[in-house]
Amino acid sequence: MDFNMKKLASDAGIFFTRAVQFTEEKFGQAEKTELDAHFESLLARADSTKNWTEKILRQTEVLLQPNPSARVEEFLYEKLDRKVPSRVTNGELLAQYMAEAASELGPTTPYEHLSWGSLLPPESQSDRSLARLLTPRLCFSGKTLIKVAEAEKRLGAAERDFIHTASINFLTPLRNFLEGDWKTISKERRLLQNRRLDLDASKARLKKAKAAEAKATLWNDEVDKAEQELRVAQTEFDRQAEVTRLLLEGISSTHVNHLRCLHEFVESQTTYYAQCYRHMLDLQKQLGSSQGAIFPGTFVGTAEPASPPLSSTSPTTAAATMPMGPSVADLAPPGEAALCLEEVAPPASGTRKARVLYDYEAADSSELALLADELITVYSLPGMDPDWLIGERGNKKGKVPVTYLELLS
Repeated sequence: MDFNMKKLASDAGIFFTRAVQFTEEKFGQAEKTELDAHFESLLARADSTKNWTEKILRQTEVLLQPNPSARVEEFLYEKLDRKVPSRVTNGELLAQYMAEAASELGPTTPYEHLSWGSLLPPESQSDRSLARLLTPRLCFSGKTLIKVAEAEKRLGAAERDFIHTASINFLTPLRNFLEGDWKTISKERRLLQNRRLDLDASKARLKKAKAAEAKATLWNDEVDKAEQELRVAQTEFDRQAEVTRLLLEGISSTHVNHLRCLHEFVESQTTYYAQCYRHMLDLQKQLGSSQGAIFPGTFVGTAEPASPPLSSTSPTTAAATMPMGPSVADLAPPGEAALCLEEVAPPASGTRKARVLYDYEAADSSELALLADELITVYSLPGMDPDWLIGERGNKKGKVPVTYLELLS
């Protein structure tokens, strides 16, 4: 116990002496051994690497998990060395709600227990007939909800895979650097700082001993002792500086490792967004194939004046500003809702060329199948859904979705 107390008192004395010396250096009242320019450059690069690694790590965590409470929970599980429980993604939760809503409201339609006719008075028999025509248009709402729920579930699963892959391939290496390599570097830098302070203290004692030697010969032993302490301090400082230098130069390999991890993060993010695009493209095709049944009056309407010239590159706006051809109502007899594409002629005001961006499979005979990068002629008809155009390729004609086209000037 006596030995420990003495060591504690000695360590406290050394700490106090170094603190005083460090303060004097800050105020320019004591000499300081300067490191070479290359070493200072290595220190600055290491500090910059550490600071930016922390920022990138924290922001990536926010990107992968926007909920701060969930991030705190995951942090606590990691510190307790316990497995983080599986968490449902927002997309999967949305899919669950949509599926439950479709199940509760009915597999066919959420309005199966409520018809338009039930909302009309008994004497409105003609309105009841109209209601019977309108009600089937709502029958796709339940099916659409189920389709969207399935797509959201796939999106949620893709997000879960992306988060898992990004955490392993990107976040974990960054954490390992901060919690492993950087802690080692920081420890060796503190030792180097202490060795430098000891070296400067030895230089100060030697200088003081030589100044006293000039006044009396009794200080020869003190000078020899101070020189010996200086040699020991210089050796320890040089040894610690070399160790620290090697660790700092290892930052270059850390950069290479982080670059590889960054590539893997980009690859996983690319895969995630590609999966999302495919899922949403499939959903768009499914919804597009049933759009005519949901809105059977899409191609029925009165003639409208031609829109002003195209002023935007937006696909939806472009559809609304396409030259108008003859109204479908002028071509089909009353009561006939089907579109006779053979009888549709291009508008007199002209047509436009469009380049196909993606392949598109026609859902029925009223649509035109598309191949990526081909050029077709397109125009609009009065009363058409702004998301659709009439496309012509040779002697073939049919509806085409605007989102698959790039309209050319």
